[in-house]
Amino acid sequence: MRKLISKKKPAYDITEALSTYLTRHGRNIKIPIYYDDLLRFQGSTVVYDKYGNDSLWIGVYYSEWETEEIESSLKRMYSILHSDGSDSLLPYLTIDSIDFCTFGNSKPFRVKVRNILNDNYIFLYIKKADASRIYGLELEHLLSPNHINFLVHGNTLIEEHISGIPGDDFIENNLEYCSEQDKKEIAKEFVKFNERCFVRLLGDMRSYNYVMVLTNDFDRIQYRIRAIDFDQQSYEGNLKVYLPQFLKENNVLVKMTLSLLQEASIEQYKKEERSLLAKRATSENNRLQELLTCMKNDEISPPEKIKELKKALLNLTGDINFKKSKNMGEILESALDFIVRNYKNENPYIIK
Repeated sequence: MRKLISKKKPAYDITEALSTYLTRHGRNIKIPIYYDDLLRFQGSTVVYDKYGNDSLWIGVYYSEWETEEIESSLKRMYSILHSDGSDSLLPYLTIDSIDFCTFGNSKPFRVKVRNILNDNYIFLYIKKADASRIYGLELEHLLSPNHINFLVHGNTLIEEHISGIPGDDFIENNLEYCSEQDKKEIAKEFVKFNERCFVRLLGDMRSYNYVMVLTNDFDRIQYRIRAIDFDQQSYEGNLKVYLPQFLKENNVLVKMTLSLLQEASIEQYKKEERSLLAKRATSENNRLQELLTCMKNDEISPPEKIKELKKALLNLTGDINFKKSKNMGEILESALDFIVRNYKNENPYIIK
């Protein structure tokens, strides 16, 4: 069997149209340091996780004469991302660490910024800008229950940290200790997450590309799965890439879901999530259409993958709009239109 996911996805440049969109919505902003500046590290050390395993991150350090300038710029970056960009915060911030990831496509830097007054800290990530990832981040912001904070300038992308327990960590170390009811809640969320990724064509949601977010309610714990990697937005041709249920790293959740939820419940949760997606797409219609216009005039996937995906979606839905789609932007527009149209047709309470 051939692999579902391409071994290496190319990075796509940001077009002028996408840059204009980002500027209009406050995402494109001048920044004091670039991704390439951080590549000038002089040495590194291995970073281990809490279990003593190689985390695939390395801690990097810079020459003495560069360290002060780099750390000052990173503190300004934090101020721009999380505050008003002024220098008033800088005396209270320190850079505890700068780590570099050696695994995956994006090769990000992870910066730990600490407030010296109270020892609270936060991470931010600096990556090479890729149009696929930016489309993924924006679509997550518009169509998911989660808001995303990120900035772009030139070839540099800055993302805020998304808190949660890494999916693979949660499955291996936490899931077995959950109560039966908690497992049902997790199964429900996995069904919804699976549907959300599929409809908006976010691929490669293997367990290490999402986190489990736990929120204490007054009589229970609420679970939410959040994507943290958006490289594979509308790129692959294989339909199964956009369904987390078909990725082997999620087999434990798939088996648990099938054992705990009846088929009728699974269909109910899928319908609920499609309805929520339709509502978000409708309420964010103007901004979403701006973004889709950029995508439709952009090249973010090779022709053979576009042909494969639109054929699969046509066979699945019977919607002729997929056959007419010429690129990934048009395929995504057809998918969202299909969901919104069905939601409005099936809901007797919608005012038409």
